[in-house]
Amino acid sequence: MSERIPQHRYTAELAGRIEAAWQDRWEAEGTFHSANPAGPWAEPDDPRLGTGHRYIMDMFPYPSGTGLHVGHPLGFIATDVHARYLRTTGMNVLHTMGFDAFGLPAEQYAVQTGQHPRTTTERNMEVYRRQLRRLGMGHEQRRSFATIDPDYYRWTQWIFTQIYHAWYDEDAPARTGGGTGRARPIEDLVEQFAAGERATPDGRPWGQLSRVEQAEVLDGYRLAYLSDAPVNWCPGLGTVLSNEEVTAEGKSERGDFPVFRRSLSQWMMRITAYADRLVDDLDRLDWPEKVKLMQRNWIGRSTGAQVRFPVTTTDGGQDAVEVFTTRPDTLFGATFMVLAPEHPLVERLVPDAWPEGTREAWTAGEDSPRGAVTAYQRQAATRSDMERQADTRAKTGVFTGAFATNPVTGTLIPVFVADYVLMGYGTGAIMAVPGQDQRDWDFATAYDVPIVRTVQPTPDHPDDQAFVGEGPAINSANDEVSLDGLDVAQAKDRIITWLVGKGLGEATTTYRLRDWLFSRQRYWGEPFPVVWDEEGVAHTVPDHLLPVELPEVPDYSPRTFDPQDAQSSPEAPLARATDWVEVELDLGDGRGVRRYRRETNTMPNWAGSCWYYLRYLDPANDQAPVDPAVERYWIGPRPAPVAGAPAGASDPGGVDLYVGGVEHAVLHLLYSRFWHKVLFDLGHVSSEEPFRRLINQGMVEAWVYRDERGFPVPAAEVEEHPDPEGGAPTFTWNGEPVTQEYGKMGKSLKNVVTPDEMCEQYGADTFRVYEMSMGPLEQYRPWETRAVVGSMRFLQRLWRNVVDEETGELVVVDTEPDVQTDKALHRTIDGVRADYEALRTNTAIAKMIELNNHLTKLAEVPRAAVEPLVQMVAPVAPHVAEELWSRLGHDTSLAYAPFPEADPAKLVEDTVTCVVQVKGKVRDRLEVAADVDPAALEELALASPKVQNAMGGAPVRKVIVRPPHLVNVVV
Repeated sequence: MSERIPQHRYTAELAGRIEAAWQDRWEAEGTFHSANPAGPWAEPDDPRLGTGHRYIMDMFPYPSGTGLHVGHPLGFIATDVHARYLRTTGMNVLHTMGFDAFGLPAEQYAVQTGQHPRTTTERNMEVYRRQLRRLGMGHEQRRSFATIDPDYYRWTQWIFTQIYHAWYDEDAPARTGGGTGRARPIEDLVEQFAAGERATPDGRPWGQLSRVEQAEVLDGYRLAYLSDAPVNWCPGLGTVLSNEEVTAEGKSERGDFPVFRRSLSQWMMRITAYADRLVDDLDRLDWPEKVKLMQRNWIGRSTGAQVRFPVTTTDGGQDAVEVFTTRPDTLFGATFMVLAPEHPLVERLVPDAWPEGTREAWTAGEDSPRGAVTAYQRQAATRSDMERQADTRAKTGVFTGAFATNPVTGTLIPVFVADYVLMGYGTGAIMAVPGQDQRDWDFATAYDVPIVRTVQPTPDHPDDQAFVGEGPAINSANDEVSLDGLDVAQAKDRIITWLVGKGLGEATTTYRLRDWLFSRQRYWGEPFPVVWDEEGVAHTVPDHLLPVELPEVPDYSPRTFDPQDAQSSPEAPLARATDWVEVELDLGDGRGVRRYRRETNTMPNWAGSCWYYLRYLDPANDQAPVDPAVERYWIGPRPAPVAGAPAGASDPGGVDLYVGGVEHAVLHLLYSRFWHKVLFDLGHVSSEEPFRRLINQGMVEAWVYRDERGFPVPAAEVEEHPDPEGGAPTFTWNGEPVTQEYGKMGKSLKNVVTPDEMCEQYGADTFRVYEMSMGPLEQYRPWETRAVVGSMRFLQRLWRNVVDEETGELVVVDTEPDVQTDKALHRTIDGVRADYEALRTNTAIAKMIELNNHLTKLAEVPRAAVEPLVQMVAPVAPHVAEELWSRLGHDTSLAYAPFPEADPAKLVEDTVTCVVQVKGKVRDRLEVAADVDPAALEELALASPKVQNAMGGAPVRKVIVRPPHLVNVVV
């Protein structure tokens, strides 16, 4: 016989009705609307503008067709809880969410089906919106948008024009903080050329250069420019990729297609101009140290020396191979050199025949140096930069047939070509010091090259390995300079001074960071606001003609599609929209209506996500991306620096809290910082950084079950079989045994659990409580559906503390809580407030459960105790809290009800535990008054039977009393 469920019991079905009703009310009343001080939504009389404000944000989601699984909302719920709490403290809170909707997945689906990418994307966004609404997210819906909205990418294109019409003046005073270097309008550079303050490349006066020549000069300075350079060409995707989008195996991060090196004309962003600021300003941010380290490593700032190794070219001329090294103190140990296969000197160094005595290992089995080098260059061209530099690859190379002169020893050393050296990094050449680098050691051993140690190894160091540590210099002296016996820093200073004096080198700084490849040969992206005239000069489209909208195209497939053909050339789908490409425009430059050709590449999907946090501030503004006063209010600098900033550092401004995955540590975060700094330099924003504080949420993992072939099987269909003797359980699928392991939740592992399922079975509030109670936000956590019931029971007990399950009537009483309950309440308020402030929602929930359990044991639940508990629960379980608040007799939403205040007097403990020691060992613990008199405490301690027993009748020499916590008896 089935159990009768009381009519008013809190069940998943009742939760669903409550949740839907409150979601409708929040939307109808605009509950989560925040106030702006200016702009189209100005609300200058809103009292919240004077009580403080916070901007809470999640990383832009990309709306995939599969919707959300339970791992996705982890960060979303955490920020929602925090935002809801902040509203109860009187804060004006901005918390919204849009969609990063351009990108390859929708376009690849369009290629396969012929369906327009917008159709797919908008359908996916609706799924996400429905799921997020069902979870009770307090997002301000009127601020939401997608990057595919023309009203949004109009301003993305506008920002591109600002960057295009800017250059970086290293000598200009910085806008803040002293120092030099900032972006300036390109017109300032033109004025310098026209006035003769800056010389043109060939020395001719600016006015004597043709329009085309002037354009070419300016392109060498612009922050957005075209470059004919080696790029990562991915025929399988029909587009080029940035280095960050290529895996170490030389495949595309999306789709796993082969990537090849090709020379193509592409738009670039001069992010390298900002390398120092991007590194230095990390210290001013409240970000995880691992993310800061990843950005520092990616930028790769290194100080050292530029050293010239003289070489003789095949025509008898003299030249030099320049290398950058961070360890010029090891220069005496350089026994060979390596050039990138693309290095321009290679062709001038390779002779027709091998020099006499060339080792067979150096020739790669070829009859001539030219044959060996050419074959190696072809092979290297098929590998991406990431693949060439992978740590797991052994170093390989081929001798060029040429020798360079080590400038400190005068020794001729062989010059190799090897693909692990990249032309785009540093000088495209390295000096190899096998004694101090293990991979150089391995190369030298394989190719029979001498090894000279220049740093004294430790006594226990193996003789057959490079010594990579620090120590005194050895074997490092010539007739003019000696480094022997010096430490690394001293040796560096001395050898650099000597090199400079001899004209063989100088101190310098280099960077691993390369300029940002900004072109994509795809359809589903923001069109460039660029047209070309009949002379091939680029022009940006005037602001009043923006946005340049995407046209319809016959198909979305990249032409010359061959995933294995490194020589195939891209044709952007936009090139087929001939009526759109060829256009007549008046650009407002005095030349009237003329015929132009549009740029047919599109921007990468990173463009829209570079600045979306700014548009959230003022999305209805049609005069600017954001009103300056609105930007200053929400993210402008504040008087105090962020937590952990170095002494003297100022606040850089930015979003107060940004939560997202660590996988975006380099790409999105670095690009956003770059764009923001350009906008700051040009005076468009007051803040120097986009994100003040960053938190990376952990990942939700789930059980993965594999069959005997190792293939995942549907986790929901697996049966568990307990061991009757208490051992580990076994598992089967369709009657066959399977293994169990933890893994990332995802469709490929067939272990997805959706929030829709959880809401259906338990309700959204239960799901929210469970997600938040699983552990600290930053930690990875295992998903266990069966454990969700614990969160359900917490809310059911809370419900029963307010509502009679049979009648639906209130069960609370208006009598004052007893002393113990009152103290428990105020301790909970104090602890939960601190936990919410610090985003420790899991421990806040634990404290609320403890108080709720205490109330459950009372014969009658006082209103004065349960109402504050409902208020505390509201950020994490907002629907049930709103419902209970309403049933308790309140007409207004709980969303802005002031958070309960703890009475300090009720936080003081009446009694404390006093430890009593005899001969230094704890013998008893006494419960005493917090304000116990020292003499009384001594008397209590000596009277303790346990203390008397430990003393064994020995006389007391001294009693040390530290009330109320310690008594130490010396006998």
